Amino acid sequence: MCACCADLGFSQPGASAVICPNPASAQKVFLTQKEALALAFPKCEIQRTTAFLSKEQVKSIAKAAKVSFKSSIVYPYIATKKGKLVGTAYFDTHLVRTLKETVMVVVDPQGKVRRIEVLAFGEPKQYIPSKKWYQQIVGLKLSPKLKLNFKVRNMTGATLTARAAVDCSRRILALHAELNKPAPKPKENPE
Repeated sequence: MCACCADLGFSQPGASAVICPNPASAQKVFLTQKEALALAFPKCEIQRTTAFLSKEQVKSIAKAAKVSFKSSIVYPYIATKKGKLVGTAYFDTHLVRTLKETVMVVVDPQGKVRRIEVLAFGEPKQYIPSKKWYQQIVGLKLSPKLKLNFKVRNMTGATLTARAAVDCSRRILALHAELNKPAPKPKENPE
């Protein structure tokens, strides 16, 4: 992750880099991180956390997601309301075709996708799926069913964007599951 974006909390769960301010870039920014979090978690307390992943965890996430995952530092945003967990937001920046996209994926306490927001998109606008298209992913857990042409219909003319969105969702759900694994039980002393 580049230093200019470290403070924004963008992680790079995929093989791609993070969005950095670049005046030559034609990237369209739709929402700031703060705006996206406010939309997802109205009247909630939001705490940015930092998780340092071991090499084994990174491998486990990639294996569970069945997509590339290389980041060893991630920044989950945990939202609570009156002390009760509402959800966790993750920001993922990845390549769609040759240009970057940044997406926020919110995972509910049951481990399902609760919301997806596109924050920035570098490809031509006609390749952005509609909100209705993204709704296909909402409510899904990480499973073999979360893939194009199974639970999620492809989008004619925007296959690469559709694939990127599904891969991103799989990456985030696998990451969330890894971060929320129960702690291993201590081994009993044979004495």
